[in-house]
Amino acid sequence: MKTILITGGAGFIGSHMVRFMLNKYPDYRIINLDSLTYAGNLENLRDVEDKLNYSFIKADINDADAIQKVFDDHDINGVIHLAAESHVDRSISNPTEFIHTNIVGTVNLLNAARHHWKDNYEGRLFYHVSTDEVYGSLGDTGLFTETTAYDPRSPYSASKASSDHLVRAWYHTFKLPVIISNCSNNYGGYQFPEKLIPLIIYNIKHNKPLPIYGKGENVRDWLYVVDHASAIDRIFHKGCIGETYNIGGNNEWKNIDLVKLLCKIMDDRLGRPEGTSEKLITFVTDRAGHDLRYAIDSGKLQSELGWEPSLEFSEGLEKTVDWYLANEEWLNNVTSGDYQKYYDKMYSSR
Repeated sequence: MKTILITGGAGFIGSHMVRFMLNKYPDYRIINLDSLTYAGNLENLRDVEDKLNYSFIKADINDADAIQKVFDDHDINGVIHLAAESHVDRSISNPTEFIHTNIVGTVNLLNAARHHWKDNYEGRLFYHVSTDEVYGSLGDTGLFTETTAYDPRSPYSASKASSDHLVRAWYHTFKLPVIISNCSNNYGGYQFPEKLIPLIIYNIKHNKPLPIYGKGENVRDWLYVVDHASAIDRIFHKGCIGETYNIGGNNEWKNIDLVKLLCKIMDDRLGRPEGTSEKLITFVTDRAGHDLRYAIDSGKLQSELGWEPSLEFSEGLEKTVDWYLANEEWLNNVTSGDYQKYYDKMYSSR
C-alpha cells in the first residue's frame, strides 16, 4: 500500500486534494498533516473522515523533529506539499510568519524525506505545490511559462519563490525526486473568506461593503479547485522527475468585472433586484506592491500529460456560489472570531 502525506490537508486546496485522492485511490493510505491554523478546518473533511485509508496528524511543519517522526513512523512514500501561509495581505503585516512556514517548513519536509528514504528513491516523490505569483507581474500581454524568470513582489511570493528554489536545490544536490507545479488563483467550496470570491459572497449575503483594491483593474487567471486537484493527481502520477508544470484555468478576469458578475449571480440566487449588490462595491486603497496581471500558460501540462480544465468559469462560479449558500453553517463557523477581527482591521477603516 502506497502511503501519501498531504501537508496542509485541512485547508482549502488541501482538503479537496485529500478527498480527491481518497475517492480515486482506495488502495492508497492518505495521511493529512495540518497544524490547524485559522485557515485549516477538519470540518472540510467530514464526508471522508471515516474512510479506513485516511488518518489525520496534527503537527506543524516548523517542528523538524515532529515531521521526521511522521516519516519514520508511517513509512511515507510520497509527499504532496500544500501547507503554506498564502494570503498576501497577511504577509505584508507579518512577513516573518511566512518565512518560517513557507521556507523553513519546506526545508524540514525536504530533510525528513531525504533522511527517511536514505537515497533509495525508487517509487518516491516529493511534490511541491507553488503559485504563479513567484513570476511577478505581467503587462497587458503575454503568459507565464515554466521558463519565466522569477520576480516576486510580496513577502508571500518571495517566500514561495524561495521554497521553489530550495526544492530544486535538493533535487540537484541530493538527487531527491521532486516535481513542482505553479498554479493560478483557485476558487471553489471550503475556501476561507479572506480571499476575493468567498469574501464577496459572504459580504453580499450580509449586506457588507465589497472592498475592491484600487480601481479593480488587476487581472487574475482563475482555476476551479477540483480541476487543480485533478491536475496535481495527473502530475503526481505521470509527471517527470525534476520538472515544473504550470496549472491555469484559461480564465483571465479583471477584479472589478469578476465582482460585478458575482453580484449578478448573488442577486439572482437571493431574489434581489439586479444591481442591488453592485451598490455595495467600495474601492479601497490599493495593496502595497500589487501585481497588475497574472496569466498562466498550461500548454506543457496539456500537451505532455493530457490535462485540461473541466469547467467553464461561469459554471464553476455558479457552483461555488451555490456551495456557499448551501453551507451557511460552515461559513458562519469560520467567519467568527479571528476572521471578523481581521476583516474589521484590514478593510473597515479604509
